[in-house]
Amino acid sequence: MSRPDLRARVEAARAQREREGLLRRARTCELTADGRRLVDGRVLIDFCGNDYLGLARHPDLVAALTRAAAIEGVGTGAAHLVSGHRGEHAALEEDLADWTGRQRAVLFSTGVMANLGALQALLGAGGLPGRGDALCVQDRLNHASLIDGAQLAGAELRRYPHGDAEAAARQLAARPDHAALLATDGVFSMDGDIAPLASLATLCRQRHALFYVDDAHGLGVLGPQGAGSVAAAGLDARQVPVLMGTLGKALGTAGAFVAGDDDLIEAIIQFARPYIYTTAMPAALAAATRASLRLVRADTDGRREQLTAHIARFRAGAKQLGLPVMRSTTAIQPLVIGSAEAAMGASRALEAAGFLVVAIRPPTVPQGAARLRITLSAAHSSDQIDALLEALGSLPGLGGTAAV
Repeated sequence: MSRPDLRARVEAARAQREREGLLRRARTCELTADGRRLVDGRVLIDFCGNDYLGLARHPDLVAALTRAAAIEGVGTGAAHLVSGHRGEHAALEEDLADWTGRQRAVLFSTGVMANLGALQALLGAGGLPGRGDALCVQDRLNHASLIDGAQLAGAELRRYPHGDAEAAARQLAARPDHAALLATDGVFSMDGDIAPLASLATLCRQRHALFYVDDAHGLGVLGPQGAGSVAAAGLDARQVPVLMGTLGKALGTAGAFVAGDDDLIEAIIQFARPYIYTTAMPAALAAATRASLRLVRADTDGRREQLTAHIARFRAGAKQLGLPVMRSTTAIQPLVIGSAEAAMGASRALEAAGFLVVAIRPPTVPQGAARLRITLSAAHSSDQIDALLEALGSLPGLGGTAAV
């Protein structure tokens, strides 16, 4: 019997995705002087990025990065636990812990690595006896990295219907003899809504489950000092022991962190393979993030207020036009189209009108729920939002009753 051809199988899968109209391709998006995007020779207004506060090009961040790079160079050359951990890293970790009201924080190079590493460390018990009897309960719409993290840790993964705390309770009750962790996005990246964090925190306390919140899309834009969806819900470190956040969205830089108490963070440092075996992020990037964090916490120029006003303006306009936007009060304003083909057609029509709005298709979202994931930023102007609404209103087949 001949061995199956792995290359042929992979190619068949790729061809199948192309036939279904689901093939994804990277496009080069150059930044123009006024912050727009140059894509295939066209200047477009970006309504699909995650720079929610418009800080990625802020002069304070650029200056901090440049100063630190002149001293530190570009690459750190080693993992944190070898010789790659710099003073800027340590200072940023302290700043992040203080901002989020936790004892300690640890940096990761990306949000995906943070979730993979933290869940592997917490659920896998570092390879100690008991590995394999851990339960991870997750919202069905959690980010892929949370799902992958639980699976790579060897935990039993049980998922509950989106935002349903009672269903989450049933999943925890199904394995009362398992050590348990409940993980949820704070703000869901494709729907833009916010998890029922208070109800989930109460559930975890009652059922003795560790509560883990991925607040990639809430940090910087929600809560006092922009401390995120957990802070906005009035929850503290006792109620949400493990908090993950990314630095490449509202903070405008790159990387991620996990924050918690000393013991939990030390366990993650000791057992998280994506942390142990990865070169540390550039120290200059950590310096730029510290500059960004100072701006976010103070918000003296009212960027969060501006973003809130833009969200209200967009939703009011969408309601007036009868656009089928989802029930989101955050910067993520999805407009569900249905089929992947229709979503791609809408995206191309918007591009022709001068707007960059990428179509999100399966498997990122469920079949029949392809959408335009519209994201708003404090850097947008009211005129740009009104022009986008006008373009959306001209798309065929989008009128109707909006879910607002």
